[in-house]
Amino acid sequence: MMANSPADSLVELEDAVAACPPERCARILEGVVNLLSANRDRPQHLLAGVADRVLLRLTERVTAGALIQLSTALAALAVAPPETLRRLAMHDDPDVACPVLHKSQALPTADLVSVAASCGERHQRAIAARECIEPEVTETLIKRGERICLALIKNPGTKFSETAYATLIATADQDGEIAKALALRPDTPDLVVRKLLSTSSCTAAPAKPDAASVSPAQDALPALRNRPSSTDYAKARPEIVALNRIGKLGDSTVNRFAIRGETANLFTALSVLSGAPVEIIEQVMSDDDCEGLVMACRASRLNWATTLAILSNRSSARLSFAQRERAQLMFETLLLSTSQWTVRWGEIAASAGTRDRTAAMGTSR
Repeated sequence: MMANSPADSLVELEDAVAACPPERCARILEGVVNLLSANRDRPQHLLAGVADRVLLRLTERVTAGALIQLSTALAALAVAPPETLRRLAMHDDPDVACPVLHKSQALPTADLVSVAASCGERHQRAIAARECIEPEVTETLIKRGERICLALIKNPGTKFSETAYATLIATADQDGEIAKALALRPDTPDLVVRKLLSTSSCTAAPAKPDAASVSPAQDALPALRNRPSSTDYAKARPEIVALNRIGKLGDSTVNRFAIRGETANLFTALSVLSGAPVEIIEQVMSDDDCEGLVMACRASRLNWATTLAILSNRSSARLSFAQRERAQLMFETLLLSTSQWTVRWGEIAASAGTRDRTAAMGTSR
């Protein structure tokens, strides 16, 4: 007598499930999953189709713990029972749904879109963590709110459509973190980065005087008194580097940093533009003599109006007319190459090193 095929056995199981107690259903469930996993050399679509009917009946009669185990097992299969996958993916309990949503390659895009449009945050985050996310799914998740957008942007497997980019650019107007993350994503098109940063610059900046009109007498301008922390620099640097990458880190941007008192952004910008360590920028900003700061600004290819804005707002002490005249003469006569070499390798660095050594000796005493 020929043994029954796996498909024949599953048909018999389907008929028997209705009469089984719950504990017996759990054992049958485990057996069906083992059958699907073990018979990889047989026609998987046939087995999955027959097993689907059995599993659908069983899912109605087992505990949540058994459903979690089922979801985890089916998520690892290249071919899995489609209706059972769909039921698990749409389950209200995230512990049941998330294994399939996160890892199953057999779950159709249409089902992912449906779950993304209707289910809770944990379901959404499981989808946003998938190895590959199709554009239709991305678009649906982005509509659910800003909190999921960052997870999608940070996932290298996310695929963005033009519609998704447009939505993110609009959202970034109110959320700097989204703008920064998308600008720093390696595969973001340059056109999108330009739109992001130009839009962010326009919406973030309040009305301000023209750079050429900045004067030491403008008492309303905030002074750059507070030294940024390492955390401040860590937050500032990614955006500054992104701005520099697309040619947006110029006079208008740096001038705005100075006028608004955005110290971490200003120091980081001067460091990136001049090539000097940020510690050197901190040092020249705090020096009574403005020679080092003028050199740093000249090495950064900034114009005189921007340099004056920085000089005028670096401390509570205002520049005298004589100091301003001297600084401008120095700025206009300094060669760019000389300034760059000095700021990066020469007297400023040496001077800073001497100060550090002196301070260390004083501390040790």
